[in-house]
Amino acid sequence: MAAPTMAQTPAPAPALLDALFQDHAVLQRDQPIRVWGQAQPGQRVAVQLAGRRTDARADSQGAWQASLPALPAGGPYTLSASSHGQEQHAGDVLIGDVWLCSGQSNMELPVWRTLDARSEIAGASNDHIRLLSVPQQGAAAPLASLPRDVRWQPVTPDSVREFSAACYYFARELQKSVGVPMGLIHASWGGSRIQAWMSGQALQRVGGYEEELAVLDRYARDPIDAINDWGQLWQRWWSRQPGVAHDDRPWSVTGIPAGDWQPAPDALGAWEHWGVPALADFNGMLWYRASMQLSAQQAAQAAVLVLGPADEIDMSWVNGRAVGSTYGADGDREYRLPAGLLHAGENAVVVNVLDTWRDGGLAGPASRHRLRLADGTQVPLQAWRYRRMSAEFASPPRAPWQTAGGMSTLYNGMIAPLGAPGLRGVLWYQGESNTGEAAHYAALLRALRSDWRGRFGTDVAWLIVQLAGFGMPPQSAGDSDWASLREAQRQVADEDPRSGLVVAIDIGDRYDIHPGNKQELGRRLARAARHVAYADAASASGPVPARVQRVGQDIVIDFDGVEGRLITYGAEEVMGLQLCGATTGHCRYARGSIRDHRLIVPITAATDEPAAASEGIAATRLRYCWADNPICNLFDASGLPAGPFEVPLPSAIKGEHTR
Repeated sequence: MAAPTMAQTPAPAPALLDALFQDHAVLQRDQPIRVWGQAQPGQRVAVQLAGRRTDARADSQGAWQASLPALPAGGPYTLSASSHGQEQHAGDVLIGDVWLCSGQSNMELPVWRTLDARSEIAGASNDHIRLLSVPQQGAAAPLASLPRDVRWQPVTPDSVREFSAACYYFARELQKSVGVPMGLIHASWGGSRIQAWMSGQALQRVGGYEEELAVLDRYARDPIDAINDWGQLWQRWWSRQPGVAHDDRPWSVTGIPAGDWQPAPDALGAWEHWGVPALADFNGMLWYRASMQLSAQQAAQAAVLVLGPADEIDMSWVNGRAVGSTYGADGDREYRLPAGLLHAGENAVVVNVLDTWRDGGLAGPASRHRLRLADGTQVPLQAWRYRRMSAEFASPPRAPWQTAGGMSTLYNGMIAPLGAPGLRGVLWYQGESNTGEAAHYAALLRALRSDWRGRFGTDVAWLIVQLAGFGMPPQSAGDSDWASLREAQRQVADEDPRSGLVVAIDIGDRYDIHPGNKQELGRRLARAARHVAYADAASASGPVPARVQRVGQDIVIDFDGVEGRLITYGAEEVMGLQLCGATTGHCRYARGSIRDHRLIVPITAATDEPAAASEGIAATRLRYCWADNPICNLFDASGLPAGPFEVPLPSAIKGEHTR
């Protein structure tokens, strides 16, 4: 007699509606409403909203998409989908304006960390502002949909507490003049670079990322082989660095490689606390080397290299083969080793750690770093040594699969899963993590804007928050990576009529890279949105330089966007002006005055420093508010600042010397 077969439990039917469409959702008004989801392959799906009906057929993978006619602002409605007896409903759906808020930590900063947070949270109650937070996740390939547990929520004290403050305060202010429901989708990640938010196709169009994207593609299919490929690229980068000898391979398996290797303390931890003068204030690159002894039986097992947190980027090798690289100091690294890499006897582990801001290195104690074998055995890493590199050593390339610092990882994990909903606009607050590549940022920002408009709609408004001031005020005129990136943001916003720049230079905090006055930022974002997305006549961002001319012995800059007239705070003269030559670093402070909508900068004022006069360098550029955290005092009558800028002078000005 044949053995009875076990009854097969049928697979659960897929949720018809995508996770984006659920109770309390907000859908974009005044444009066709795209709806999508999953059904059984080939089945018809009927969709209904506010008395409008349509249907679609699921493809061979079960994916379906339908388009409903445009609706004006209103609701609440019920969105329904049905297919072969299966139904799904999303209730309390509003039609209004949907905004996507994205970027890094200043966009991520929650309401509870802002000014007057307790009062703000207690008073938060607005059923016509709805919030959706995209879970933070990176991916090597685009994800198809959001997790099922995401939720749209009306504004309440509970829902707003952890939500993006900049995003929430923006919508609250905007709704005072644009009286429609607001849907806020928040997708940001602290410390993220712009490259992580761009699709692979967008990065290909920018150019220069072909090798990284090829490795990322391999990583999605075979992480271990891709990591080895990345190691080869990283090692080639190392060999090209100035001062690196041909035989200098710190990851080498043969003895102690070249360089000055010193014993590391057993405690490990932040190298600034080791008591080594050369490391007390060191931000840069440190090599670590350790070893582990294995028996033949141990070496034959599957194994994982476990490293404690590293601040902030590691690149790790075992026996000369790259095994992993991770960004961030939040948790342990676990790197699965390929079969056959380990051997009986001594095995070498080499870790390169790059830190750019305080307390760098591998977390302590040394016992946190170990080899975990398949049988559960933990083998400690021993005999730790270190090698310090020059503080001026170039920043290495980042592994393309790193979440915040990789290529397309956050686009794949947090933007692609949104699908292609209709949006009114995007709020973009990012750039601190790209200040080291300011010269390239404008091209990346243009490509990002084009990339997302290709997904969400060509008419999507784009609001760029210019980096706020941070750090100590400057003591001399000169260059600044932060200022250069702000200029890239200004130029990208200025070239597109559907983009607006939000100046935040005056609401930063010299001691905190995350300034708490997000309420004022929200007001400025709302003002920019009214201009860009709603045709309000008020300027998007206050005074902006429009025309530069030479009038006699003066440089005259006319400003647009001035409300009332230009004014100065704290001094009669305009502070923060610099005249610069064509050569990097040749700048000196200049004096300026205002007349209605004009800034007047005399070019005949002699410098008090004979050495500067003797250089005889002609001024070719005028800068304003140019430093990481400059002192600048030019505003208009509405209280909005003139933002940082650099403009070429009409011609080289002979006789005006810079230093």
